[in-house]
Amino acid sequence: MHVDLNCDLGEGIGDDEAMLGIVSSASVACGFHAGDQDIMLRTARLAKQRGVRIGAHPSYPDRDNFGRTPMPGLSASQIEAIVAYQIGALMGVAALAGCEVTHVKAHGALSNVGCEDDMTARAIAAAIKAVDRDLSFVVLPNSALMRAGEAAGLKLVHEVYADRAYEDDAQLVSRSKPGAVLHDAGTIARRVARMVQDQAVTSVSGKAIKMPVDTVCIHGDTPGAVEIAREVRSLLEAQKIGIAPFV
Repeated sequence: MHVDLNCDLGEGIGDDEAMLGIVSSASVACGFHAGDQDIMLRTARLAKQRGVRIGAHPSYPDRDNFGRTPMPGLSASQIEAIVAYQIGALMGVAALAGCEVTHVKAHGALSNVGCEDDMTARAIAAAIKAVDRDLSFVVLPNSALMRAGEAAGLKLVHEVYADRAYEDDAQLVSRSKPGAVLHDAGTIARRVARMVQDQAVTSVSGKAIKMPVDTVCIHGDTPGAVEIAREVRSLLEAQKIGIAPFV
């Protein structure tokens, strides 16, 4: 058994260098919620040195709120352009670093809206397919993003979150609610091991929700993220679960 460990990087707030020594893939901010061309290039070069695969982490154009505010007025064509632009930006920078972009994972509110709104989900999937149909699409299982990716014929990578709580409908608990983000490294590591072994997550009410687990995300902006990542990797390896990129 093996699983990918991923982290959202290039956001200028976490210890990216330390995380790149632990994870096997990384989703890089493309300038719309955080990061810029210099941070993208540095992150891509570090990832190449460490053998870590990189992907684009596109967001709504919302640097003031770190991409965590929905933008309901955008049309499907506008969302497609926003996503395609950011994928292309990282592809160009990755070429300078001598590596390639392997996947796309929507960030923040764009992802949250896309998990529930079919129009947004289809627009994200359409943008990925138009730029490069061979890119993998990282999605929350049982979501509109997953359905849109399937309909577009994209390779799907099913993601669970190490440090986020789940509702009974398999969606993430809103960050506005208490307990939405978990912090104890030992608890998180044991939780992740169960997720991978059982191919399921446990909701806040204790409900077991079956879902495929291809990759586990540890948020780089969570306090203690490096400690959490080390603890997760250590426990998985101790339980004979290998860590390897999904591509």
